[in-house]
Amino acid sequence: MISIEQFEKELDLIIKNGYREDVGDGDHTSLSCIPSPAQGKANLLVKDTGIIAGVAFAKKAFKYFDEDLYVESFIDDGSHVTHGDVVFQVSGKSQSILKAERFVLNAMQRMSAIATKTNFFVSLLKGTNTQILDTRKTTPGIRALEKWAVKIGGGVNHRFALYDMIMIKDNHIDFAGGMSKAITKTKQYLSDKKLDLKIIVEARNLQEIEKILQNEGVFRILIDNFSFEDTRKAVALINGKCLTESSGGINEDTIRKYAECGVDYISSGALTHSVYNMDLSLKAVN
Repeated sequence: MISIEQFEKELDLIIKNGYREDVGDGDHTSLSCIPSPAQGKANLLVKDTGIIAGVAFAKKAFKYFDEDLYVESFIDDGSHVTHGDVVFQVSGKSQSILKAERFVLNAMQRMSAIATKTNFFVSLLKGTNTQILDTRKTTPGIRALEKWAVKIGGGVNHRFALYDMIMIKDNHIDFAGGMSKAITKTKQYLSDKKLDLKIIVEARNLQEIEKILQNEGVFRILIDNFSFEDTRKAVALINGKCLTESSGGINEDTIRKYAECGVDYISSGALTHSVYNMDLSLKAVN
């Protein structure tokens, strides 16, 4: 996984790009009708139910838009919220609050939706030893936010990008000329480049799992689009030699059954690509 320093850089880039995209050469509506010295306060109101996410990010974003903005939080990231809850209050220049309003809301609404869905999937796995993983099926440009939201919801981050983990999938295997060749070439590449990256290999059937197990150094086997019966067979075949991960169209109706097959992880792109934003608003306080 990426380092904390890299993650912070990603967040900084998201905020800078958000400012560029939404503010440009100025919030002319606020500049035209609100005096520059005017001070104000606004509450972040919840108009929905779920897991709140993005409070810490909001503080960081408000500070970027205006160093003098102050956020007093009443509810922490990862908390369950309901309609009418006040998550935080931001105070400072009224122009600055309005300038940052939509960017902060967009981020928090998206993050809270992802955290809520993740938390629901986590609840479906209670009593098993299986954890839920996210994927790279994220919104371009804000991956760091979406993966952060998964963690807030109780999930586990998969690799962040192409550079922090090896994931040998079907096309890699076919282009490389077979399973063993793909793994052997990968291990040699890592050795030559002096890279310490974990190796995950996707298996399309039980025969491919047998081939994977003939090679050392595989961290996790991705059991992709297997039936429940074949997943149980795959877990038995792997027998703890490496970690296991189920994937492929797994939803709320099937996730528990796959977990009961004994896999260590279940990955789901739906955590980030199929959510509806939580309804939040920022309201001025008189």
